[in-house]
Amino acid sequence: MQLQFWQLKMLKPPTLTDRVSKRVQDKINTVIPEKVHQVITSTIENMIRAVLFGAKYTTANSPEDTASLQLRESLVKKQISFYQKTASIEGAVTGAGGILLGLADFPLLLSLKIKLLFDIASLYGYEVKDYRERLYLLYLFQLAFSSQQHRNEVYQTISGWQGYSRSLPEHVEEFDWRKFQQEYRDYIDLAKLAQLLPFIGAAVGAIANYKLIAQLGETAMNGYRMRKLSQLTIR
Repeated sequence: MQLQFWQLKMLKPPTLTDRVSKRVQDKINTVIPEKVHQVITSTIENMIRAVLFGAKYTTANSPEDTASLQLRESLVKKQISFYQKTASIEGAVTGAGGILLGLADFPLLLSLKIKLLFDIASLYGYEVKDYRERLYLLYLFQLAFSSQQHRNEVYQTISGWQGYSRSLPEHVEEFDWRKFQQEYRDYIDLAKLAQLLPFIGAAVGAIANYKLIAQLGETAMNGYRMRKLSQLTIR
């Protein structure tokens, strides 16, 4: 039931609010200092390249192959809760420091998100040494942090991953990281921009980070539920 509800949410068309928010964000992007744009763009680009081209992330120990889905998801939920608390503390600390420490939050939060995705993949029993699995993580990331229009497109790739992954070459040399980082920035800036403001930055950072990790965790869980269900159907 949870999976079906999530699928409907991923497939719904962009609302008027979505379209207005996108236009507002485009306007905000024109007034954000160039230095901020450079930091965010560079951080996201480096993160994507590191994930795709073999960065070593330690992962949570995967349960036995015979472990039930219920056990796996219990462990996944514990990991998500741990990362929520960690990200919340990190957001409060960097948010309290104003714009300089606020900028530092972007790479720190990105690292936590990617590490969480690697852990979740491992707990569901997927081998992240295969670059196709790392690419799947990036699609999950986009699904969690994109405009509704782009989310519709990414969902189609995710839902047909079994066939799509077989069409991929042995080694990846291209990935549209520019579109990826722009979609991520456009989504997250509204939630995180206030973290750079004095006095309220700590509270905003703590709450925003906590919710963003929760959103990523929910997306990853449903993405892997969908894959497990697809594999059972094929068998």
